[in-house]
Amino acid sequence: MNGDNSSLSLDIAVVGGGIIGVMMALGLLHRGMRVTLYERANDFHEIGAGFAFTAVARDCMQRLSPQVLEALQRVGEENEHPNNRYWDGFNPTNKEEAQSQNSLLFHMSARELDYWGCLRSHFLREMASYLPEGITKFGKQLKNYIDDEKSEKVVLRFTDGSTAEAHAVIGCDGIHSRTRQLLLGDAHSASHASYSHKVAYRAIVPLADGIAALGDDKANNQCAHMGPDAHIVSFPVNKRTLLNVFIFLHDSEPWPDPERMTAPGTREEVARTLQGWSPAIRELVELFPEHLTKWGIFDMAENPAPKYAGGRVCIAGDAAHASSPFHGVGACMGVEDALVLATALETTMANAQSTLTTSKADAISTAFQTYSAIRIERSHWLVQSSREMGEIYEWRYASTGRHADKCKAEFESRSRKIWDFDVDKMVADTKSQCLNKYHYVLQFSVYLI
Repeated sequence: MNGDNSSLSLDIAVVGGGIIGVMMALGLLHRGMRVTLYERANDFHEIGAGFAFTAVARDCMQRLSPQVLEALQRVGEENEHPNNRYWDGFNPTNKEEAQSQNSLLFHMSARELDYWGCLRSHFLREMASYLPEGITKFGKQLKNYIDDEKSEKVVLRFTDGSTAEAHAVIGCDGIHSRTRQLLLGDAHSASHASYSHKVAYRAIVPLADGIAALGDDKANNQCAHMGPDAHIVSFPVNKRTLLNVFIFLHDSEPWPDPERMTAPGTREEVARTLQGWSPAIRELVELFPEHLTKWGIFDMAENPAPKYAGGRVCIAGDAAHASSPFHGVGACMGVEDALVLATALETTMANAQSTLTTSKADAISTAFQTYSAIRIERSHWLVQSSREMGEIYEWRYASTGRHADKCKAEFESRSRKIWDFDVDKMVADTKSQCLNKYHYVLQFSVYLI
């Protein structure tokens, strides 16, 4: 249902109909809030081939809304091998050597992170099927908003000239977030993401062709190939009929157009860069289409946002902390964001309703400030660590170089911070901080009287 519970009478605008935006909407609807989802495209459209979610993220999905996890279960692929393995993609001289244990640099248990991979478009489609009819407004690109404390609602203005109102606004509008620009100011250094000097080429190939290049074991499980100034990550998707392949290359040059994240590319330029790599990797490259899209990888490592909320407006997911993909958990951070936001709003609104002494605007602001305080340290760390992981993969990180044991130690210590995470504590801290901030606002209001 579309939030008919009058005790939580709250109209929330979610800006951005991607993975985190739709997930956020489902979590708020699950708590009886009224939601309108504004998406600038003409339909649900997710850029990018595939990604994966950890066990921590799936726990958050279940708590946010069981429908989110149900959607992932229908399209997700669990890793069959008990370990995530990191292979030498550069030195083997033939495919037999490349598949032998001699080429295995190191492995880590897959059971802690416990990735489930899926195609972005499939997951978005499954989640969107749960949205009530009529709550999504397509063709709506945010131009600006007015958050006047004297007004009951925030006013949103769109580029098509239309307007809308909501008690609260949650920007889930991605790496080039307009909501973030408006929240921080267009001239703020964090309003625009920075080039990480990595590019990515993506392809989905038949699994059988992947097996021919990499071998049955590698193609049927998530694996990474490391080497100088490049690395390759692959994992099966679509019920193990396709292999999702990412090739990442270091780029020392500036990105040509900061306003566009993509540029034309070719299979030949990738093959040229990897011509000294192992035969298996060169064969994998030949499976790519002749004409490719080259993705410039941007993130917020150089200029992290100092806050994720202001007044009755906040940002979440890539809009708040856009990350490079080298930890493989950027979307997982957005899932955690959504759970904290939904919990905070539910907590503050329930308290405001029970006491009738705090305004709806104060309750929303308290929820958003709590969310920002809870999430900022962990998400900032992830963005910076992911940037460094890209260097480790490509034997460019000074502390590890080409030493497999040192790379493994870095991978393990950083990964532990991702999977060894107490979701119960995050939720409890959110509720506790909401109540503490709420009581402070209440006492201050009484003092003014």
